[in-house]
Amino acid sequence: MTKQSFIKGTMILLAAGMINRILGFVPRIMLPRIIGAEGIGLYQMGYPFLIVVITIVTGGIPLAIAKLVAESESKGEGERSRSILFVSLILTVTLSTLFTLFCFLAAPWITEYLLTDERVYYTFLSMSPIIIFVSISAVFRGYFQGRQNMIPTAVSSITETIVRSITMLLFSYIVLPYGVEYAAAAAMVGVVFGELAGMCILLFKYKNTDERRHLISKRSKYNRIKENHIQNLKRMLNISIPVTASKLVGSGSYFLESIMIVQSLAIAGVATKVATAQYGMLQGMVIPILLLPSALTYSLSVSLVPSLSEAAVKKDMKTIHKRLHQSLRLALVTGAPFIVIMYFLAEPLCTFLYGENTEVGKMLKMMAPAAIFIYFQAPLQATLQALNKAGTALLNTFIGASIKLTLIYVLAAKLEMGILGAIIAISINIILVTLLHLRSVMSYLNFYMEFMDFIKVGFGGIVMTIVIFIMMLQPWIHSNLAKFLLSCILSVISYLMVIVWLKLIDRYDLVRIPWFGKYFTK
Repeated sequence: MTKQSFIKGTMILLAAGMINRILGFVPRIMLPRIIGAEGIGLYQMGYPFLIVVITIVTGGIPLAIAKLVAESESKGEGERSRSILFVSLILTVTLSTLFTLFCFLAAPWITEYLLTDERVYYTFLSMSPIIIFVSISAVFRGYFQGRQNMIPTAVSSITETIVRSITMLLFSYIVLPYGVEYAAAAAMVGVVFGELAGMCILLFKYKNTDERRHLISKRSKYNRIKENHIQNLKRMLNISIPVTASKLVGSGSYFLESIMIVQSLAIAGVATKVATAQYGMLQGMVIPILLLPSALTYSLSVSLVPSLSEAAVKKDMKTIHKRLHQSLRLALVTGAPFIVIMYFLAEPLCTFLYGENTEVGKMLKMMAPAAIFIYFQAPLQATLQALNKAGTALLNTFIGASIKLTLIYVLAAKLEMGILGAIIAISINIILVTLLHLRSVMSYLNFYMEFMDFIKVGFGGIVMTIVIFIMMLQPWIHSNLAKFLLSCILSVISYLMVIVWLKLIDRYDLVRIPWFGKYFTK
């Protein structure tokens, strides 16, 4: 099995993540045009509960697998790696099957009493099979991640995105005449097909390695020494349970957030359909744009866990500091230009993506400044988890979630604020949790970020802003779309020129890029 370096593994996942974001953004644009904001609200409303269930079932298991497998491989203990995979599959398949049956049986009660719109029932039923597919995929992704082979994860995610994008748009379009609730459910069926395809790719990749042959040949031996399985299960649970608890706080607060936003809007006097539509705008239109650059932060966090775990075993603090600095610098450099565009070009961006809807543009502009904290949060949390500080991440997440839910209840229930109050609460939560994670990492590792990096990126952002205003005010460009595209392209080019000039990115960074790096070696 091919093992990649930290940077190469990150770049492979980044390439896959960017492809996924581009491909996955097509249905994000088209689906609101097919089923409308109200349909998007129904489509999104069941997701928070699903995420809670998936968090309970998988939670910290992929990270625990990656960490334990990375440690085993660093010691040359391949047999223990295979045992970890075996017990992980048994555990997750059992839990996911039980929870899938629970969701099917409890769907009427959940949609009537927990969710705020009974029309979510069909979407909720449609999404239940996702639990099994995601759980199995999570185990294999954690295993490949621990072996520091990111290619299977990249191929699987791209396949899942392609299949999901095609099927959800096709199914929702076909079913739309029967009603918006059925169209939303049909779109969710497309998501199920995508997850199934992604899982099949991972199984195929695993089947085509020597690992499956070893697993089968060793199975009789494992039955004779079950204490190995039990020991590995205990180690995995010791790591995964705190991580699961931390993630459960986040996913649980997201679930409560979805309920409290719509109920608070109802208290403010907003009709149920309008509240569902506004929630759909926030979660189905604004948040996906904000998370576009998170393809990088996800790649960084996935690659960080095995790399930092391996360095921690060797007590190599120099490597830990180096990897963390690389991750945060990349998150800063790549996230900044997106933030400038999302803030200064929010309304034309949302207009061209979703049609004439200035309300979505206002939401995006409000949340844009907090986006940089989103991009920092994933690498920081991955660092805490890799260093066995999942309890600290849990506490930080809990503090942020408590404040967020309190602010949603206080602000969104006011008629003059409404959904904007919820946006303020979510933004404060993002900033607070990231700062708490950063403080914890700095305390544990005696780590400090390079202040000059912020100055250089800020200067690049100022240059971007000037270019945007110059282009948007040009009278000779009559097409608004042409103004928007030229503003984006020229401002990003100017930003890249500035950060290269200021040596935030140099030739050695470019050389590490897979496939293209060879062109920068001379």
